[in-house]
Formats: sequence, structure tokens, C-alpha cells
Amino acid sequence: MNRIQQKLQEDKKLLSIYFTAGYPELNDTVSVIQNLEKSGVDMIEIGLPFSDPLADGPTIQNSSTAALKNGMTTETLFNQIKDIRKTVNIPLIIMGYFNPMLQYGVEAFCKKCEEIGIDGLIIPDLPVDVYHEQYKAIFDAHGLINVFLITPQTSNERIQFIDSVSNGFIYMVSSASVTGNTSGFGDDQKAYFTRISNMGLNNPQIVGFGISDNQTFTEATQHAKGAIIGSAFIKFLTKNGVDRIEDFVRSIR
Repeated sequence: MNRIQQKLQEDKKLLSIYFTAGYPELNDTVSVIQNLEKSGVDMIEIGLPFSDPLADGPTIQNSSTAALKNGMTTETLFNQIKDIRKTVNIPLIIMGYFNPMLQYGVEAFCKKCEEIGIDGLIIPDLPVDVYHEQYKAIFDAHGLINVFLITPQTSNERIQFIDSVSNGFIYMVSSASVTGNTSGFGDDQKAYFTRISNMGLNNPQIVGFGISDNQTFTEATQHAKGAIIGSAFIKFLTKNGVDRIEDFVRSIR
């Protein structure tokens, strides 16, 4: 069983943290991952920086720009984390855009992920239909879970199709905007959380976008299995570096 699937079976609300590989410094990637696990995080999303990150707000865009200037590439990331499973046991997910994966070669990318011990991918600009028709067999062959995003505007029919081709969790975007620009959840978002919860989907949901502290983590996980924090963690790293990660995690739950 995939590590993501194992983690989802645990009787707890899951905290997943996103960070940009190669940020704040190029060689911080492994230290960030190791410190997050030591601090009690349940899953980690490793952001593969891209020059045109459409779904990301200014904080993550800026970290991606800095990481690229630092020299981060797909090959560099794979080299950095090639031995990560010697020290880290929790699920690791690469989140990135499809263009760098196409340039690397989709099958080669998936094969490398399997070799290193990556458990899943989140690719915001890969449509579920295209994935299902062209790439699902490749992902399955290499034991990778592909995680799809839904928003308040995603139709029930589309959500049910995403659920039918998923085998991990569904990334439930808390709003239709980009990451990192909300502070707390309004009535519309809470109604959306409840609506999705009541659909009885096969795959659990993990909420992302707009989660930055204990309050928003608690609100987001009231009707979901877990929550993802990205921009707030990047801001913390920018200010404090990699040595105080435990302080951030402790402030969330």
C-alpha cells in the first residue's frame, strides 16, 4: 500500500506542509524535509519551482523565482533527494506544473519518482481527462498517486469523475483564488466544505489555500481529513530559516 494511503487510514486530522525545493537556499531541501518530519508533520509537498506558476500567490511565486535563481532544476531536485528514504518515512508528494515533467519525459519522471520513494504528484495544470486517457497507466505502473484539485466552482459531476479516477485524496481548494490570500473562512467556504463532505466521496479530502494558523486548520478539518499549509510556511521560512521549523508546526496544532 502506498504511504499516502497508509497515512489516510490513521485516526487523526492530517497536517501537510508545502515548501519550494531549493528555498531559501538551494541546498536547504533535505533539511526542510527532515525537520518537518521531526516536527510531527504528516505529509510533505515538495514544490518543483516553475517560471509561470498559475495557481500560486505572490509568496510561493517569489519563492519559486528565488529557487530558480538559486539553480534549482528537476534534475537537481532528484539528486538532492535521491537518498531521502534513508532518513524520512512520511509520504512525500511532488507538486509542480506539467511542462517541466513533459520536458523531462513523463515516464522517465515517474520512474525516477518511484526509485527515490516519492508517493504522489500534484499537477494543477494537468486536466483529469487527459491524465485518465494518456498517463494514468504510467502513474499506476510506478506506484504513484495523482492528486486532483477541486474548487467551489467544480461541478458535482466533475467531482464525481475525479473521485472515480483517484486512489488517494482529493485536494479541496478552499476558494477559487490563488494561494495565500485569505485569513479565515467565510460562510460560503464553510458551506462548500459541508457540501463536499455530504457527497460521500470514496476519497478523503484535504483542504488547501488560506490555511495559516490553528484556527484555520481547525475550521478546514472540521469536515475534511486534513489541511495543507503553503504560503504561511514559506513566509516563516523566509523570516526564520530552516532551524525553527518546529516552532511553526507547534503553532498549528
